[in-house]
This record gives sequence, structure tokens and C-alpha cells, in this order.
Amino acid sequence: MLSYVLRRLASAIPTMFIIVTLSFFMIRLAPGGPFDIERPLDPLILENLNKAYNFDKPLWQQYLLYLGNLLQGDLGPSFTRRDFSVVDLFSTGLPVSIQIGLSAIVIALILGTTLGAIAALRQNSLTDYGVVGVATLGITIPTFVIAPILSLAFGVMLGWLPAGGWGTWQHMVLPVATLALPQTAIVARLTRGATIEALRSNHVRTARAYGLPPFVVVVVHTLRAAILPVVSYLGPTAASLLTGSVVVETIFGIPGIGRYFVQGALGRDYTLVMGTVVVIALFIIVFNLIVDILYALLDPRVRYD
Repeated sequence: MLSYVLRRLASAIPTMFIIVTLSFFMIRLAPGGPFDIERPLDPLILENLNKAYNFDKPLWQQYLLYLGNLLQGDLGPSFTRRDFSVVDLFSTGLPVSIQIGLSAIVIALILGTTLGAIAALRQNSLTDYGVVGVATLGITIPTFVIAPILSLAFGVMLGWLPAGGWGTWQHMVLPVATLALPQTAIVARLTRGATIEALRSNHVRTARAYGLPPFVVVVVHTLRAAILPVVSYLGPTAASLLTGSVVVETIFGIPGIGRYFVQGALGRDYTLVMGTVVVIALFIIVFNLIVDILYALLDPRVRYD
């Protein structure tokens, strides 16, 4: 296992290099620049800005300079927020995104697996039909529809919770609910299908034949096999949620890196967009590695030799 982890970490280096390279040149090919505003700048001021940020150099030199700074942990200055670097923005925005995303993942995992297992154990019953129907509805409704509805209902009309902003635990409720609802539905569907298949497997039948209690059969033998598709799904999903949801953070006005990514893209903030891409890619690589390790722990048939 250790050798496999080391090989995966080694393979992550060229993967990150390709992602950074493609992202760098694709962003620069887009029309416009960080200093293109409605009112044109004085040519002398624009020339000084280009020199200050190395935009007067050839593109390949800018790329090498960015790589050198990236290897030192420097993501560069932000062009839309002149008083902050990208690292400064992420040091405040990333914990917010992780807090919201982690809460949504925990809720979705607990509720989704519970509802999916109950539906599978009561297959073709009213409970099963109800769980499947609600899960299908939760999957089909996108977050950019759920977020305004929750904000309008519980924030504006009822006044129970803040409609936006950030500061207290009450500001977390609506964003976390918005992110958790569709993920709960997906996890419930995955758990239901995998549990039904696991209940018909040979090792579960053998466990029942040995006279093991139903609770042990379901929790230890059935759910251990049924959780594998959920683990596969939650790997990349957790990476995207923990690094900020663009829609949710924008609608609720949350200062996470998802909102910073939108602002950077609209303002042609090259370094802010590149920093977001690097962080998301790093999270995806790490979580995919965690998924592979969990697979080996949950399924003894899986071996990484």
C-alpha cells in the first residue's frame, strides 16, 4: 500500500504540471486583460502596470516566472483586490468553503446512506417509493433554483434565518442545506441500488445462514459492500464542495473561494483564477487517492501491488 501511495503522489506531479500549463495559456488566450476597464487608462500608467506585473515580457517568460513562484508557494498578487495576494484571499476564503462543504458532506452521507438503506430493506414498499421519489426530485432540481427558494422562504418571508452574508452559525444553515439536499438524494439512490445488490450476494446469504443477527448482517456485511459506490462518488464531489460552490457562495454572498473564482473570471484576474484551479486540482488528486485507500480497506479483494 505504501509503495502505491508513493507512486500516486509521484504521478500527481506531472498531472499538476499539465493542469497548470493548460490553464495558464488558456486564460491568457481569452480576450481582455486585468487592466481593461470601461475608462481606458493613461498609456504611461498602463505601461508601468504591465512592467510591474511582468506583462511586458513574452508569454513564455511569464509562464516560467509563474512556475517558479508557484514552486515557492507564491500564487501571485490579486489584480481585482489590489491590497491582497491570492494566498491572503485563500487563507480567509478556503476555511469558509471547507466549513460549508464539510458540513454538507457529513449531512448528505448520514441522511443519504440511512434513507437508501431503509428503502433497500423495504424494497417495493411505500417507504421505498417515497424515498426514490424524493431523491429523484432532489437530483433534478439544481442548486441555483434551490438557493433562491430557501433564501426567499426562510430568509425574507419567514425571517427565521439570514438570507445572505457570513458571520454566525445561522448564516451556514441555508447554504449547507442547499448543498446537502441534492447530494443527499444522490447518495440515497446510490446506497439503495448497492444495498439491494449486496443483499443478494453470496457472502450476505452465508452470513444469514450462520444465524447472525439481522443488525450485524445489514451493518457489517451489507452496508460495507454497499458503501463502495458512495465512496467513489464522494471523492471528486467532496473536492468540489470543499473548494467552494460557485453558485451557492455567489447567491448567499459568502466570502469563499468559489465566489472569488467568479470575481476573478469576470475581472480577468489571472492569478486568482489560476490559484483556484491549482487548489481544486490538488484537492481532486488528494481525494481520489483517499478513495483508493478506502476501497482497499473496505473491500479485502482490492489490492494495490
